[in-house]
Amino acid sequence: MDASTFYKSTTTSLSMDFINQHIQEIYFVIFCVFIGIEVIANVPAILHTPLMSGANAISGVILVGAIIVMLRVPADDYLNLTLGGIAVFLGTLNISGGFFVTGRMLKMFSPKK
Repeated sequence: MDASTFYKSTTTSLSMDFINQHIQEIYFVIFCVFIGIEVIANVPAILHTPLMSGANAISGVILVGAIIVMLRVPADDYLNLTLGGIAVFLGTLNISGGFFVTGRMLKMFSPKK
């Protein structure tokens, strides 16, 4: 068996092992995606602003948790620090974008001057 055949069979075996070990979690994530799409699609337009505000609050809690986890990562673990930094940056971007969009939505309901 040459190296490329061994690599392909090993990676395929590893990925199938991962899938077999985590099949319930994979099904749960797929189920949650479908439920989330169904719930968001059926929210009336008037309730989108409070929904966005609630999502921003949840994102803020998650961001605080990510920062706490990053503080506990050893200083020489560059991979996890980099991934954590990217996660904190993207979480911050998500929150600020959410507040921007929520502000624009609230301006639509304010009286015209």
